[in-house]
Amino acid sequence: MPGKKQIQLQENLETQEQWNNFISKEGLAVVDVYSGWCGPCKAIVSLFRRLKNEIGDDLLRFGLAKSDNVEDLEKYRNKSEPCFLMYSAGVLVGVVHGAQGPLLEKTLKDKLEHEHKVLKGEVERIAVVDEALGEVIVIPGDEEEEEEEVEPEPEPVKKQVTVLVIKPDAVRAGQTDDIIEKLKEKGYEILTQEERQLTKEEAAEFYKQHEDKDHFEELIDFMSSGPCMTLVLSKGDTGEGVIQEVRDFLGPKDVEKAKEESPDSLRALYGTDNKENALHASDSHETAARELAFFFPKFDVPGAGPTIQRTLALIRPLALQEHKDAILTKIEEAGFKIALSKELTLTKEQAAEFYKDQQDKDYFDSLCTHMSSGPVLALCLARQDAITRWRELIGPTELDKAKEDSPESLRAQYAPVDDNIPFNQLHGTDSEVETTKELEFFFPTQQTVAVVKPNALSEKENIVKKIEESGFKVSLSKEQQLTKEIAEQLYADHKDSEFFNELTDFMSSGPSLFMVLTREDAVMGWRALMGPTDPEEAKQSQPESLRALFGEDKLKNAVHGSSNVENAAKIIPVVFGEEAIATDNNEDETQQQTTD
Repeated sequence: MPGKKQIQLQENLETQEQWNNFISKEGLAVVDVYSGWCGPCKAIVSLFRRLKNEIGDDLLRFGLAKSDNVEDLEKYRNKSEPCFLMYSAGVLVGVVHGAQGPLLEKTLKDKLEHEHKVLKGEVERIAVVDEALGEVIVIPGDEEEEEEEVEPEPEPVKKQVTVLVIKPDAVRAGQTDDIIEKLKEKGYEILTQEERQLTKEEAAEFYKQHEDKDHFEELIDFMSSGPCMTLVLSKGDTGEGVIQEVRDFLGPKDVEKAKEESPDSLRALYGTDNKENALHASDSHETAARELAFFFPKFDVPGAGPTIQRTLALIRPLALQEHKDAILTKIEEAGFKIALSKELTLTKEQAAEFYKDQQDKDYFDSLCTHMSSGPVLALCLARQDAITRWRELIGPTELDKAKEDSPESLRAQYAPVDDNIPFNQLHGTDSEVETTKELEFFFPTQQTVAVVKPNALSEKENIVKKIEESGFKVSLSKEQQLTKEIAEQLYADHKDSEFFNELTDFMSSGPSLFMVLTREDAVMGWRALMGPTDPEEAKQSQPESLRALFGEDKLKNAVHGSSNVENAAKIIPVVFGEEAIATDNNEDETQQQTTD
């Protein structure tokens, strides 16, 4: 029986006439503009197919335009960066450069919605300018539309990035972690990374520019012979110059030449020969854009600007008891945001574990005794250059030096009056590695169960947005209607309460959204974001909490969360089944990639 014929998603536009006919129609025409030598952006086709199926709008059409043959697209020729132009009735209404999946989807949906309003007579069609053209493109007869031209707001500047591939030979040799460590030592920021096995077809597409070379087939066989590690790298606030810097750090392609001329380069250290030279990196901005689209089509490159950093701060027992509010005010005035906080009393064993790198010091036992003598306040502080700025704010470690050299420092201002207490009252990390380790000590990465209840399901997008803005990763998500039995398991802690039956009836009355959230101190963090059980109380005490914003009453208070880690561990497999096991494994891998 013959297979079902697949409907063509994108219309091929290879002449000026085809181009004019395609973009002149009402609706939204989204065109992938490409040069013949480079080819269209294959990485984004799955996004277009999904949007076409989800939206199901006849006004939405997709096209492929070869710039070599279309006069209007002359300025797009000989470029490898993907470019997507959006037209309505011959007017350019939207432009996206690069295979930026999230931005492309948002722009497409916004322009389609606007076009519907235009056709209803509610708004005017707005033309935009693409800097690559320097003018608004309209087809003949649409001159009146040019008068409606509105200068668009400039797109936010993206960081410059480059794509680095650790090749199969280096991955097989177990050199991935060493290479990544050397990249970090050089100050490169790993924005995202993924291990993947290329098929021969994918390898051929990736190295398409070498297809006329004698070694092409051998190269393709090698690159598809085992897994690669792919990374997106940047550096500093803007990433300026990162492409050439990384290529210089890799060294010459010829390994013997690399060993002779650049013995500290990565290829000299890890390469074997000209083919198995361990690494590949983008050689230009256009190549970086193409390779980013190839490996990471959904990745949204962050904007250029100061990088927000985190550090751990500790207010020790005496200062917490006597100066807590004053110190927190100083922290706020210094421009820090308190991302996480926890007040707790350490046991002497816990204090010893935290300060184990100082166990050979004479004061070690006294320090552990002091740190376990009362509550401490652990804070995760965030701002630009947080580690350095916090250490500058607290001042020298030695109290006498702090008082003499930095009298305005926190350690000097809030030093113990009792000379028998020799310890400064504030602690700070001195590196990103230490920050990661110490944050994990006080704010261990956890999973918790979050539920958007039936009455708030219509607000799920707004709720999920606030969850993600609060630093949670949604590891699993599932929309379903509970049975009465599962609802009783979910609220087992309340089984002796008078409202138990009413609550479980409500929770099984319609679909809810279940999520597994991952973050440092996830259980308490999620409960803090939810707010008090009673929405009326939440509106008074925590007006930005989810229950204040979306709750109706104590029963229909919009969201639910696990009371502790153990409770979450019981509920996850009940709701998500075998998926939960895979998520736990993936989280372990993610944490390892983050902290290595």
